[in-house]
Amino acid sequence: MLMGTCHCGASHWTLEGDPGPVTACNCTLCRRYGTLWAYDYVNERIRVAGPMASYTRAGKDTPSLEILFCPTCACVLAWRGLRADASGRTRIAVNVRLAPPEAVADLPIDHFDGLDTFDDLPRDGRCVRDMWF
Repeated sequence: MLMGTCHCGASHWTLEGDPGPVTACNCTLCRRYGTLWAYDYVNERIRVAGPMASYTRAGKDTPSLEILFCPTCACVLAWRGLRADASGRTRIAVNVRLAPPEAVADLPIDHFDGLDTFDDLPRDGRCVRDMWF
């Protein structure tokens, strides 16, 4: 099990099993937060706990996700979808930068163009260690 905690320790997330590749996104939020995302569904392999505040994108009439962060230290823990899919499941992604470096250093990174095309970009062979250390 992988676990990530905010800076003050009040909020955390857990992810059971192999997180798989993580995603670096260049959208207007992710590039500012510096996040690396691992995905699953709410209360399946991923659980978030502790006090949390949320942010939905300003200026959007119907935002599709919310950013969850610690109200004390402001670390970004996760994003959570605001609508369930056809099977009733809700997507969630946790910020692996909150995990211990040695636990995530070798995870491969997928790049996603969330700014312009909403396309996955070709893998370049980098892993978390290459972007972090």
